Formats: sequence, C-alpha cells, structure tokens
Amino acid sequence: MKIGIDLGGTKTEGILIDDVGKELSRTRIKTEKNYDGTIQGIISIVKKFESDFGNSTSVGIGMPGAVSADSALVKNANSIWLNGKPFRKDLEKELDRKVNLENDANCFALSEAIDGAGKHYKIVYGIILGSGAGGGLVIDKQIVNGPNGVAGEWGHNQIPYMAAKKEGLDTTSLRESEIESFISGMGLAKKFNKKYKQNLKAKEIFDLYRKHDIEADKFIDEFKINLAMSLSTIINILDPDAFVFGGGVSNSIDFFPEIQTLVKKYVIGREYDGVFLKPKFGDASGVRGAARLGRKTTY
Repeated sequence: MKIGIDLGGTKTEGILIDDVGKELSRTRIKTEKNYDGTIQGIISIVKKFESDFGNSTSVGIGMPGAVSADSALVKNANSIWLNGKPFRKDLEKELDRKVNLENDANCFALSEAIDGAGKHYKIVYGIILGSGAGGGLVIDKQIVNGPNGVAGEWGHNQIPYMAAKKEGLDTTSLRESEIESFISGMGLAKKFNKKYKQNLKAKEIFDLYRKHDIEADKFIDEFKINLAMSLSTIINILDPDAFVFGGGVSNSIDFFPEIQTLVKKYVIGREYDGVFLKPKFGDASGVRGAARLGRKTTY
C-alpha cells in the first residue's frame, strides 16, 4: 500500500492506494498555515491510514515549490512558511522512514501519465492553470526534475518584449512580465478588473463569456491567443505527445479544440499533432501522483 498526500494552501488531502492504483481510502484536513502545524497534519493522516489498514510501503507528498539540491531546503513555495525549512528531513525524523517529496504539478503529470488520460503517450506535459500557472514534465512515466528541481515551470518564463510593451508592462518587473500574469486565474482577474473597472473572479469572467458579454468575449479572445502562444514555447522545445490540463481555470475552459488550432500558428512549421486532454482523475490526480512517488514498478 502507498500513501499520497497533496499539500495545498488551504487543505491537505491524503489517499491510500494499493499496488495497482486502486483507491482504498481518502481523507482531507485543513492546512495549518505554520510549519509545525503542517508537519503534524501530515503525521495525523499517515497514522490514520496505518491505524485503519496497517503499515504502508511508502509515503509521497506533493507540495508547492521544490527542494534545493544544494541545501535540501524548500524553495519557491507559495506556502511561504515552508521556504528555507528542512521539510523532508523533519518529516522523515517524525515518521521514521523515507519520505518522497515532489512538486505538486509533477505529481499531477505523473498520475495522468501512469494510468490517467496520458497513459498511452511517451512525453506528457501536465499544465496546472489555477490561481497560478504551473507545469510538470513526464517522459516514459518518469518525472523530469532537472538539476535545480524547476523543470516544467513554464508559467515563470517571461513573455516576449513586444507583447509586454503592448500591455504597457514594466519589463524590468520580472513577476509582472511572466506568462503566469497573463493566463492564471489571479492574473486574468487582475487584468480584467483593471481594464473594465470590475471586481470579478476568473470563474465569473468565464461565466460572462459564456453569456456572450461583449467585454468578457473580447477579453477571453485575447486570453486564447496568450495561452496558445505560451503553449507554443513548450512545443518548440519539448514537442510533447500530450498536454493534460488541470486546475480551476482549465475546468472553466470549454474551447480546447480552438486553442489546439490556434497554437499551430505559433509553432515552428505550423504543425502540431499532439493532443490536449482533460485529466482522468480530475482534482485527485495530484494526490494519486504523490502516492506513486518512489515506486519501483515499471509501467
């Protein structure tokens, strides 16, 4: 049996699966927004599963950010109380076993590549469009991390200079010029509200678009182009067989065939035969992928 834990900013979800991926149990708790509370919450999930079902063979945790290869400390986590902490070391001490840590977007991609929507494809790129824009790369059902643990983090690439100037952005501000600022839920809402003097969330903007609101219609048409251009940068470098899209913004998108057509305008040769997929396991993909970390089975 394998335990997977998805550590989110507001909730922490745990899952217990058997060796073939069948779900045995699942639980969810509130994430404590402090370091010690987060660790104790994870321990409580592990103890609950093992009290009910017996000892597990592995524990995997999907988390925001990454673990530095140099210092073994957490970096780049939007759950800021984790940054600079020896998270793996402290968990292993408390649980008295090896703990596998991985970026949550990588866990999402791994789950869908092993037995989800992307299981028949060699190169699978998992896209998380939620409050931010993250990504995970899986090749031959193995996560590709890179030496710095940031492979797949496409949302933090800079948009082209001319596009930034068109938007009137300060191109010396790296955060403002990131892809994430154009296509994430928070980025969409910020730009729409600033432009049209509104106070809407991303989902509400998409709802207006589906009702053929003129302002929302124009804004989402621009979003389609920005998303297609952003995806083309991944295709030109990695040429994935499949993209799998998760997260709240992805759930609001009902025009992926249109994006797939648009993206061909921006890739070299103007051809792309890969597929755009919705996740088989939905919001559970991340926690299922965490449970698969450290596995010895070859799929």
